[in-house]
Amino acid sequence: MNIINFSASKVLKEYLSDVLPVPIKTNIPDWFKKLEHTFDNKTVKGCMPFLDALTSGYLLKMPQDLYLKHNVWNEETKKYDSFFKYSIEQDVMQYNLNSSEPQTHKPKQLEGSPMVKKNSGKNNDLPFYKILNPFHIKTPNGYSCLFTPPFNNKDDRFEIMTGIVDTDRFSTEINFPFVINTDKYPTLETLIKRGTPYVQIIPFKREDWKMNVEFQNRFSFTHHNPLYMFKKLIHNYKTFIWSKKKWM
Repeated sequence: MNIINFSASKVLKEYLSDVLPVPIKTNIPDWFKKLEHTFDNKTVKGCMPFLDALTSGYLLKMPQDLYLKHNVWNEETKKYDSFFKYSIEQDVMQYNLNSSEPQTHKPKQLEGSPMVKKNSGKNNDLPFYKILNPFHIKTPNGYSCLFTPPFNNKDDRFEIMTGIVDTDRFSTEINFPFVINTDKYPTLETLIKRGTPYVQIIPFKREDWKMNVEFQNRFSFTHHNPLYMFKKLIHNYKTFIWSKKKWM
């Protein structure tokens, strides 16, 4: 069995004890748990591809409170205030967040991207803020990790930029720039609390692929045959196609 390793400074063992990485299957939302799936009431609860996306991989939680003030009008300065700050003490930051200062990316680094417009709101020059992650993530040789907002369960205020890192070779912590959802929140003053889920991690083996496109009679494939797929009234995909995945 492959192992993904999360490590942090010993100084932070007690501090991080309640925000450790976990299999993301422990974070299934309540609204999904409450759904029923029956022949008369078919819901996404019976959709295994949806569930696989929701439960595959591992979860990072916010290691500290993050206060955001984004595009909030200031009567005194007659300008829009936009800034962020962490709740932790400065002397802990050097161990916890691998930096003594908050980190940002300039919008010019993504010039022309729709993410710039989504993040900017009323201003065109607002930076992308960055969440500093205290964990070094290591995978076996030949394996990388996909880092993405939690599938089907992301926070509606913000989301990290999706990226892939060769975590078998990368030797330091991975920090996460994020986009604020000004499409929904043109102005936003909020606290992203410690423990808030914000990154889904899916390890995968790096392999070369070549694409092929062809057209065939759909009934030549056993699993594509409607008579095969509809032997049962419900749970056809789960019964005949789906394979259980293990994330521990």
